[in-house]
Amino acid sequence: QVQLVESGGGLVQAGGSLRLSCAASGRTFSTDVVAWFRQAPGKEREFVARKWSGGSPYYGDFVKGRFTISTDNAENTVHLQMNSLKHEDTAVYYCAAGRVGGVRPDNYDYWGQGTQVTVSS
Repeated sequence: QVQLVESGGGLVQAGGSLRLSCAASGRTFSTDVVAWFRQAPGKEREFVARKWSGGSPYYGDFVKGRFTISTDNAENTVHLQMNSLKHEDTAVYYCAAGRVGGVRPDNYDYWGQGTQVTVSS
């Protein structure tokens, strides 16, 4: 059974940083596309970043150089380093994995439970 478990969310002031992590069990990230999405209250789930193992990352337009996605295949973990956080980054952040990839949530087969990120203005 595949499980993705996120950690690292919390409350941070605008301009601050957080590092999210997502650990996988029951599946290896080495052959998957791994991604981060986010969902704010009342809004649709939004693509944040994705990365193929050994490939270049791809980010949503709103990221503008503030976030970095990375994978640690030895630890079967994906990270999202978020810098220069803004109030509008407040959301539940989800990691996802799958073979298809892309920016649509329905392209991903496996999801974590989400971790709350709150940015105070």
